[in-house]
Amino acid sequence: MKRLYIQKIIIHHMKTKNIFFLIIFSALMLQLSAQNPATCFRIQLKDKNQSPYSVNRPEEFLSPRAINNKARYNILITEEDLPVNPQYKQQICAIDNNIKILTESKWQNTVAIYCPDSSKLEMVKALSFTDTTVIPVASYDLERHQDHREVVPDNCNYLLRNELYFDSLYDYGPGWAQLAFHNGHRLHELGFYGDGMLIVVLDGGWDGFDTLPIFRPLYENGQILGTRDLIPGHDNVYDGGSHGTCVTSTMATGANGQLIGTAPHASFFFILSENPYTEELIEEDFWAQGVEIADSLGADVVNSSLGYSTFPDFPQGDFTYADCDGVASIASRNASIACRKGIAMCISAGNEGNKPWHYISHPADAVDIISVGAARAVDSLMASFSSYGPSSDGRVKPDVVSVGWDTYVVNANGDINAGSGTSFAGPVMAGLTACLRQALPQKNAMEITDIIRQHGHQYATPDSIMGYGIPDMYQAYLDNAQSSVAARESMPQLTFYPNPCADKLMLVNSDMTIRYVEIYDVSGKQLCSFDDCHQPLIQLPVHQLQPGFYIIRAKGQNMVRTAKIIKR
Repeated sequence: MKRLYIQKIIIHHMKTKNIFFLIIFSALMLQLSAQNPATCFRIQLKDKNQSPYSVNRPEEFLSPRAINNKARYNILITEEDLPVNPQYKQQICAIDNNIKILTESKWQNTVAIYCPDSSKLEMVKALSFTDTTVIPVASYDLERHQDHREVVPDNCNYLLRNELYFDSLYDYGPGWAQLAFHNGHRLHELGFYGDGMLIVVLDGGWDGFDTLPIFRPLYENGQILGTRDLIPGHDNVYDGGSHGTCVTSTMATGANGQLIGTAPHASFFFILSENPYTEELIEEDFWAQGVEIADSLGADVVNSSLGYSTFPDFPQGDFTYADCDGVASIASRNASIACRKGIAMCISAGNEGNKPWHYISHPADAVDIISVGAARAVDSLMASFSSYGPSSDGRVKPDVVSVGWDTYVVNANGDINAGSGTSFAGPVMAGLTACLRQALPQKNAMEITDIIRQHGHQYATPDSIMGYGIPDMYQAYLDNAQSSVAARESMPQLTFYPNPCADKLMLVNSDMTIRYVEIYDVSGKQLCSFDDCHQPLIQLPVHQLQPGFYIIRAKGQNMVRTAKIIKR
């Protein structure tokens, strides 16, 4: 079953389709019945012979940004990158007027076609360039089908702005905890907010995103580069569900004093690959095409909070756990290829931990991607709903965990609420991944992926619940930056002990720069403060604090330093 990985969230005027599925299109011109025979099929093509495209002319199918990124990281443009041969598509459609191309994958060299008269499939298979293997993927009725269209601003030239739009020190509001959980605030303090990074979001709808005042600065700053709707019969990503609105808000929101996302200076592109009104195998084909579009745009990071396992509306497409091996699924295969092509992939692990399926699904099982489980910021406890690993071939899954339990998001009404689900853990990590890529421009996507895993708190002893654990993104930067020593000197860390602490916390103030100390809980509420700090060793009584995770903030003239502490 496909999943939009929300466990719970307060969103007004929305109807739930199931516990994980909180969006529904108001009107969608597709009719389906689980009892109907397949009308849509995935066709494997044998080659790309006589293609009008050439690897010597990549500007015909890749943006300048994509070409530059590949050159920067020495990523070859190969025949795999050539679009599906348009002559082949024309010949397939010429067999019958009712045959339509619904989606395609250049990396897999496949097309998914609508073919209501299955007897015509023999003619399709008889073509010299098609394989005899045909996979049923859906039972759409497209009698009222309308072609989808691409929606991209006329002035979208794929060039990203590099200015900082906000002050260097934010009032993060309730978003503080989900950032500090990974020491991400330290990256922000160094000026790494995602500037110059392009995050492509694959999701199921962005209701309200283009009209809510809280997101208006993103459009005014040119940070929303465009959209693409892949669903047949639907042509507007802003008309439908609001899952993508909530997901993107964890990264992109820049409302000082209300909510600050993990990559508020990044640029974004929205791809609607999810049909929330049906549950069929063809959605993996839409997802596979979506990630190829992200590659053609030159994406640095892709976030997707979608997952697939069984399909109630098309049960012949169901998977088993044995198929969660990273290669059985077209979506999983393309996710892995995307990382090789230069994109850091952050994919939600799923919400099946306390359900019969139990495990991760596609494409979270992919090789070389970052699958993200859900934990709670206040105490680092794993959410019971977060899907388990490993992959069926024994690889560590999930790769890491982030805040997906009581995560603060903006809904379609513009309200800031706490929601839960790996849907939110994935984008929190995706935003920080963009910040890390900005901070470490010399590292390619696969290296960034490995660095994030290596800085999980249980990298040496991964398990099937938290994978490699909670990454410390600031330490990931320090350990890999060419100027890591200079970074340490320019941004001195707080020195304190013991941590975890019990009744007392000793704070080192040897340079006598600290004048004022505050302690906050993970919601951003100030719990206590100390202004008697005129000594080289400051004793902070913390016996009144309940066990849990807290933020300590030390202030002085022209300086603010923060760190996280654990009270036992």
